[in-house]
Amino acid sequence: MDDFWTALFTALGLVLVIEGLLYALFPDGVKRMAALAQTLPAESLRRGGLIAAALGAVFVWMVRG
Repeated sequence: MDDFWTALFTALGLVLVIEGLLYALFPDGVKRMAALAQTLPAESLRRGGLIAAALGAVFVWMVRG
């Protein structure tokens, strides 16, 4: 069970690092993406989120074996 918590907090830390770098390096691009997200229908955002989550799960599964 300790491995689960270690992996979870490592993953969350990496998400924060990546998001932080995006905000630091491309603040105007992040603003444009947020504005674009406001114009998209909820179903499109939901579908994109599910696809991203599925791809992420497949990627982790492939890496972790």
